[in-house]
Amino acid sequence: MDAVRVALLREVLAGTQWLGATRRFAGALRGSVVSHGGGLLLVGTPEYEPWHLAAHLVDEAAWSGTPELAPTLVRHDARPSDPTHLAVGLGRLEAARRGETLLVVAPGEPAAPLLERVSDARRAGATVLALGPGRGELPSLAHEALAVPDGSELDLDTVQHLVSAAAGENALPAPRGRRRLRDRVARLAEHLTAPPPARW
Repeated sequence: MDAVRVALLREVLAGTQWLGATRRFAGALRGSVVSHGGGLLLVGTPEYEPWHLAAHLVDEAAWSGTPELAPTLVRHDARPSDPTHLAVGLGRLEAARRGETLLVVAPGEPAAPLLERVSDARRAGATVLALGPGRGELPSLAHEALAVPDGSELDLDTVQHLVSAAAGENALPAPRGRRRLRDRVARLAEHLTAPPPARW
């Protein structure tokens, strides 16, 4: 999702809880990696690896001049023959220490082996952030969590786009007045379906 689409999505979501929630979470993420400077570890589940979030955070790190936002993607099935940026396995979580930030992205409650590693990383002093289920053990392990439960207005992928974009912002935009979601969606639909302006 490019910057224009993120801006349109934000326009649609203005006045909902999502913009404030994603910006608060992104602020916690950015604050943790910048203040500690120890690195950002990003992990998902065996069924859901957050590739797109990793790529967007790398872009945001470059565009915002905040290299600390560029994550190390920790993979469940990493092999030594994989390219370097894809070859980091779960053993990296065991090495997590104070000053590092661990961001866990999961559409549902992760299995016990991952939760144990996250718990160990927290005990070792890493700051844990969770993006995904609103209930279960993962949110209770996290220092900061953003719940995206099943049936939410937004899916986990869309929330990740909002979080990565907000994490790369150097200044937050001024809040806008509240409008009904239906009005914003109608306005966006008109904008997207309008014919290009005539040129004489």
